[in-house]
Amino acid sequence: MNKNFTFTDKLKTMADTKKLGFGTKAIHAGQEPDPTTGAIMTPIFQTSTYTQASPGSHKGYAYARGKNPTRTALEKCLAELEGAKYGLCFSSGMGATDAVMKLLRPGDEVITGDDLYGGSFRMFTKVFANFGIKYHFIDMKDANNIKKYVNEKTKMIWVETPTNPTMQIIDMDACAKIAKEHKLILAVDNTFASPYLQNPLKHGADIVMHSVTKYLGGHSDVIMGALCLSNEELYTQLAFIHNSCGATPGPMDSFLVLRGLKTLHIRMERHCFNGRKVAEFLKTHPKIDKLYWPGFPDSPNHDIAKRQMRDFGGMISFSIKGGSQEEAFRIASKVKVFSLAESLGGVESLINHPASMTHASIPKEDRDKAGVVESLLRLSVGIEDIDDLIEDLKQALS
Repeated sequence: MNKNFTFTDKLKTMADTKKLGFGTKAIHAGQEPDPTTGAIMTPIFQTSTYTQASPGSHKGYAYARGKNPTRTALEKCLAELEGAKYGLCFSSGMGATDAVMKLLRPGDEVITGDDLYGGSFRMFTKVFANFGIKYHFIDMKDANNIKKYVNEKTKMIWVETPTNPTMQIIDMDACAKIAKEHKLILAVDNTFASPYLQNPLKHGADIVMHSVTKYLGGHSDVIMGALCLSNEELYTQLAFIHNSCGATPGPMDSFLVLRGLKTLHIRMERHCFNGRKVAEFLKTHPKIDKLYWPGFPDSPNHDIAKRQMRDFGGMISFSIKGGSQEEAFRIASKVKVFSLAESLGGVESLINHPASMTHASIPKEDRDKAGVVESLLRLSVGIEDIDDLIEDLKQALS
């Protein structure tokens, strides 16, 4: 087959003279037509093992836990979208987070936020704390607060921005400065933003984590996680953990995410548009107590959000006046276009009660301190017609 048929060769000249756009990368990066048939879509290599002409001649593909061509294409695409040299895909976002934590040793300490995804909090406190890892859950809205907790045992800063679920914006550049000064690893959970809205490596992060299940997959039909990074030493360590511990996704899931990525830029544009409209509606609603969305000029760290994000996304949280869990439950159960469910980032709009669902593993005292109160609801605003979403919220809040 003519080598000029491949995407890499066809666009080599263009890539040398002009930076390719995000949408072009999302559709093409890491993917080449099948050399046997010319199929434009990356095949699903549904195999567990690979034949070898002689022992050791496998060129990387020996056993599918280690590598699979469908997964390789996805890892290359994700790395390109994050501006990274390397990508690793895992069977879930927690599998990816687990691999990062396995870089640590007993006695090491991690500084992280007090508003954190419940699954991450549970892993840190119920799994890795048992192996002698100490976690400091702190207010990170002012990055200077991080410095108070750095000592000779500190090895990592783990950041979510925006945070889940109160949408706190953390200054990645400031975190990176502290991490570099003290030779710490800076890992950023970029799930809520996606690489379309921000790229943590450009702000000094060492590792970017994604729950690929969310915006990257985009259709609520895949469970997957990913790490993107450019540091070769860290990549070598994480690739070893990836292969040795085996939290790797199958080729069908990899194929589905590759397909989902092809519309990521278009979907994110609509998520952002709808998110803004919903936030503007909720901001003036008489039943809303507190509203969390980083796109308002009066939102905490809005200026930082403008600097490190391209738009403000479709994730919104709000609490109900009176602080009633019963009223929150009533609203969450009354929606018709929105669906009451965990997860986020799919094309369909979801409503969630964090205190009893995604963040139930966090003690109530800690939840309340972080603003995850009983009356808090979280919205993942999808890409439906905005008028239908507004009308649904109106009737649910009535």
